[in-house]
Amino acid sequence: MKYWASAIMVFFISLPSFAAGTLSDNILIDSNSLGYTLQFRIYIPENTKKTDTLPTVYVADGQWYISDGKMPEILDSEIAAGRMRPVIAIFMDSGEPGNPRNNRRNDEFMCNATYAQFYRDELIPTIEHSFPVSKSRDDRVIMGLSFGGLNAACFGLMIPDSFAGIGMHSPANSEHLKLLSDMYTKREKLPLKIFFSTGTKRDNTKAARKFHNVLERQGYDMTYTEVPFGHNWDNWGPLVDDLLLTFFATTP
Repeated sequence: MKYWASAIMVFFISLPSFAAGTLSDNILIDSNSLGYTLQFRIYIPENTKKTDTLPTVYVADGQWYISDGKMPEILDSEIAAGRMRPVIAIFMDSGEPGNPRNNRRNDEFMCNATYAQFYRDELIPTIEHSFPVSKSRDDRVIMGLSFGGLNAACFGLMIPDSFAGIGMHSPANSEHLKLLSDMYTKREKLPLKIFFSTGTKRDNTKAARKFHNVLERQGYDMTYTEVPFGHNWDNWGPLVDDLLLTFFATTP
């Protein structure tokens, strides 16, 4: 009996611990810049106080990072384990509210100056007014996958005063990465920290490597990784925590 009691105790102690963060329902925001309504969901860590000033991560294609990437669960796990600082995550939904088949990402994510203006002048101030977040650009990260990763790189150039961190999972596509490479080559180095990943099977590997080389030559603080997967969640899912820990790890 003592043996089984000890074994059961060891089993439960060895289970991973999870925080109990909350994920809101969809929240609507009317944009004067864009002229239409957008929606987002927000993740708030367990034990967050109204007086806190937590860092933020803004997630393009947030609906997919929730459903396919299981990012709220990853946040719970990493925060509870003490590997990651508590972070408030804003999951932007690229679909039209009430009509998700109308996905606006192809228009919004292509270095769209009006979309960047929406973030800078409307979304970020709304989040800062409504939630206990830091108002320092050093505590803000923008991230995304595929075109969303491209969007993060665009924001790094277009509104560098808004974001200090850029997270890119397989930024796409080759044509746009070439344009971004040219843009980053011509621009003086900005105070940005970067996470950048790509797959090596049926992904934008060749263009991604060229873009990586440009960023490396420019001297950016960058974490770069390649994985043997394609342009899909087999690639991105296991790297969500890698991206988050690049910016929010409790220890270097």
